[in-house]
Amino acid sequence: MTAASVAALGLVVGQGTAANAAVACDVTYTANSWTSSPGQGGFTASITLKNTGDPLSSWSLAFDYPTTGQKYTPSGWGANWSQSGTRVTGTNMPYNGSLATGASVSIGFNGTWTGTNPNPTTFSVNNTTCGGTNPTTPSVVTSSSAVAVNEGGTATFTARLSSAPSSNVTVTTARTTGDTDLTVSSGASLTFTPSNWSTAQTVTLAAAQDSDTTAGTAAFSLSGTGVTGATVNATEVDDDGTVEQSIVVTPTSVTVPEGSTGTFTARLAAQPSSSVTVTTTAGSGDSNLTVSSGASLTFTTSNWNTPQTVTLAAAQDTDTTNGSRTFTVASTGLTSRTVTATEADDDGGPNPTHVENPYAGATGYVNPNWSARAAAEPGGSAVANTSTAVWMDRIAAIAGTGGAMGLQAHLDEAVRQDAANGSAPLTIQIVIYNLPNRDCSALASNGELLIAQDGFNRYKTEYIDPIAAIMRSSAYAGLRIVTIIEPDSLPNLVTNLNSFEKCREANGAGGYRDGVRYALNQLHAIPNVYTYIDAAHHAWLGWDSNFQPSVNLFHETVAATTAGVDSVDGFIVNTANYSATSEPYFTINSMVGSTSVRQSKWVDWNWYVDEQTFATALRNALIAKGFRSGLGMLIDTSRNGWGGSARPGGTSTSTNVDEFVNQSRVDRRIHAGNWCNQSGAGMGTRPTASPAAGFDAYVWIKPPGESDGASTDIPNDEGKKFDRMCDPTYTGNSLNGNNMSGAKSGAPLSGQWFSAQFRELLANAYPPIN
Repeated sequence: MTAASVAALGLVVGQGTAANAAVACDVTYTANSWTSSPGQGGFTASITLKNTGDPLSSWSLAFDYPTTGQKYTPSGWGANWSQSGTRVTGTNMPYNGSLATGASVSIGFNGTWTGTNPNPTTFSVNNTTCGGTNPTTPSVVTSSSAVAVNEGGTATFTARLSSAPSSNVTVTTARTTGDTDLTVSSGASLTFTPSNWSTAQTVTLAAAQDSDTTAGTAAFSLSGTGVTGATVNATEVDDDGTVEQSIVVTPTSVTVPEGSTGTFTARLAAQPSSSVTVTTTAGSGDSNLTVSSGASLTFTTSNWNTPQTVTLAAAQDTDTTNGSRTFTVASTGLTSRTVTATEADDDGGPNPTHVENPYAGATGYVNPNWSARAAAEPGGSAVANTSTAVWMDRIAAIAGTGGAMGLQAHLDEAVRQDAANGSAPLTIQIVIYNLPNRDCSALASNGELLIAQDGFNRYKTEYIDPIAAIMRSSAYAGLRIVTIIEPDSLPNLVTNLNSFEKCREANGAGGYRDGVRYALNQLHAIPNVYTYIDAAHHAWLGWDSNFQPSVNLFHETVAATTAGVDSVDGFIVNTANYSATSEPYFTINSMVGSTSVRQSKWVDWNWYVDEQTFATALRNALIAKGFRSGLGMLIDTSRNGWGGSARPGGTSTSTNVDEFVNQSRVDRRIHAGNWCNQSGAGMGTRPTASPAAGFDAYVWIKPPGESDGASTDIPNDEGKKFDRMCDPTYTGNSLNGNNMSGAKSGAPLSGQWFSAQFRELLANAYPPIN
């Protein structure tokens, strides 16, 4: 959703042929460059070093910049970087020095330029020049190795070459195995020349409409004379309403009074062809919790959808501990489910329970750090006691940095606020936001962890594990801890694989799926912790090409956790974004004469015009896919009010569809894809529990007044880079229709206090704030 790839320049240097034949290399250098003022700016250099010679145990890469105005400005990644004059040198880190033959390493750094920013032309590794006279055989490089094709529709991927061919090359795409309903619709023959070899060309696959309920698969080969080919696997997204067989358990968390019993029910999601036996067995945990009855249940072709009861018992004991134990509900050939039972001790200990809606009947935690900043602004005391989320946006945030409270301090304060609010429970919202390759299509919100630098292991051991350990403390068992799981993560795997290398990397091992699964496994196991996965917003996933693939990805990711689909309490939309909760003056079904509003430039053939309708449709699709029927939705309404003088007062009377939509919509952004510090925005509906059927709450997850990203390049040690979508002078890119960014000027780094924005949000609040 950003301009991360705008102005990227590519350069590939071929295999070296130095006298020392043991060392040979390919180097790919790309620079994402921007202008901060006339004649100067910054850039991010991304370099791929491939060893084409004998195995290396260590390496040193060197090159010269063509001008003296090109400077390496820390920080960098993947190498120890230094610069002397025009010469830049990068030596291996301890973890990536060994490069087998054919192995590659991705490295890079930030820099500044004055005058011009041309690419370097010559590279050397261990004093051996890359780019000799012996050409390498180009490889076909595809934007994705796997695509999903909606039945009756199409899907695309792109292909290019890894290096320049010596003459024109024709690459042919053909199905080699699999479902014949999957075919090449266009781009079956692509021609690459010595000049256009690096330009991605599009291949379109189609899935024929059929009447079966099978999601067919097929393999497509891309091959040609003089190139190393590639394979893309396609999967048909069937639309014939098949329901995947699974065990449905309700609820997945059970409180069992000490000396008494508690129950849950089990059924099947679809009619089986023969009887199915479902068993419940005790796992790790308090041995006082056992299966009292219903340990073995039989479901037939006639009673498969009738819930049957499993009874759990808690033995009387003398301790004051609320013991817990997991129970596995399983059947041969099906994904098992996990039920967490918690003893409600009657000897005076705390009693953590897991409720259907953590916001119902609860008060919200007020973050003292945010509250003090809000109260210091003119009129800010009117909202200073509103509940907002706490963002754990880097490892250091767990302990607290720069005077900000850490996680334990926030939870201690939440316990104090809970003790002062009478008998009502208290909900505290924590944003889990530090995946490796975080926000792979953005720059302003880049994080500290990279997959290529052991990021997944660090995410587990240095980030999630410490968070879970703190939340697991019995001191916080009386709180309802809501976790917002990794904003802008999984949606990037649906829409941005073709455009961003970091997204393609996040699509594999140690990437977003593995990270989200690990977070869910650790946090869901804590009875009083609630998990909500970020699901982007309507102007990201609302098109046919994105909606069902997102549903499939969410299900695929969550179903592979220990507790399966039961490991999530719900999904959240519009996190830190500006899309209106509801457009009051037109709907997706509105017509202007005989023209649908879907044909307007603003709606752009999307199926949704606001978050309420999008979230409702998404919830229905997720439940149909196999998620539990009690799935709850959240909408972040912190900055989507769009009040003030620019808010329309009614439906337009224009007979032109574009004018009708632009005059009727309350969302006053220039383009619905604009996301950074939007001018004219206002605070939205204040946090509200159970606002509509299927919705657990409207919430304020992005604290109003905290910046989305800096308006200009600001050096920092947080991994956050300058994103042109935060620059008010930026004229846009293809992702936002080449419109202006709509960003406010004078913004600091993302997460830092932006006083001018807070004041505008308060003034433009809707409903208005007195």
